[in-house]
Amino acid sequence: MSLPFNIAIDGYSSSGKSTLAKKIARKYNMQYIDTGAMYRAITYYFIKNDMIHDYGIDFNRLDHHLNQIDIDFNYDVNTEKSTTILNNENIEDIIRSPLVSQNVSVVSKILVVRNKLIHLQQKKGEFGNIVMDGRDIGSKVFPNAGLKLFITADINKRAERRLKELTQKGYDVNLNDILQNIKKRDYDDSNRKYNPLIFTDDAVLINNSDNSINEQLTFIDSLIQQKLKNYENNN
Repeated sequence: MSLPFNIAIDGYSSSGKSTLAKKIARKYNMQYIDTGAMYRAITYYFIKNDMIHDYGIDFNRLDHHLNQIDIDFNYDVNTEKSTTILNNENIEDIIRSPLVSQNVSVVSKILVVRNKLIHLQQKKGEFGNIVMDGRDIGSKVFPNAGLKLFITADINKRAERRLKELTQKGYDVNLNDILQNIKKRDYDDSNRKYNPLIFTDDAVLINNSDNSINEQLTFIDSLIQQKLKNYENNN
């Protein structure tokens, strides 16, 4: 089964958006796009090419390097594993590193970066059946999405989830540093000048602090079924 519309999932860092999106993609045979990975890919590219310094981004080289960037995804709905490809290089693991996390908010504020990625994201969703998660999907990328979700969770639980994820990948991190990074990213995401993270009037709020993934999916499935009925009645 596939859906004739797109699903937009927005929310805070480490709130479980990607996990939820992957489960939805598997159940409905949708294509999953992790937009956060796209911003992380560009951030990694900037770090690798020495374009991020203490004073900020090297804007003199920005346009040239943006034209050199090609981002693609391989996503397996059965294993629910996504691979981010930057210029034919598999960078899925390295873009989750603390160094990339510390700089991604700075990169995501840049208008030309956002415009480049929004164009790519909208192109992928032209024909529906896309589930996409990020910070501005329902407000900017897919304002007419068939279903919009906004995911949040207690900040301490989000930090604990992030700590577990990074520790399992072998990173030497501590809970307080992760908590401070999440607080900063929340502020940056919600207060940036271009396309900030907002809760749109037509989005459904889901707080997953205490709900299991199965409880969330049961609720979302009921929303999808209702949207499908409405779609069929209007087409």
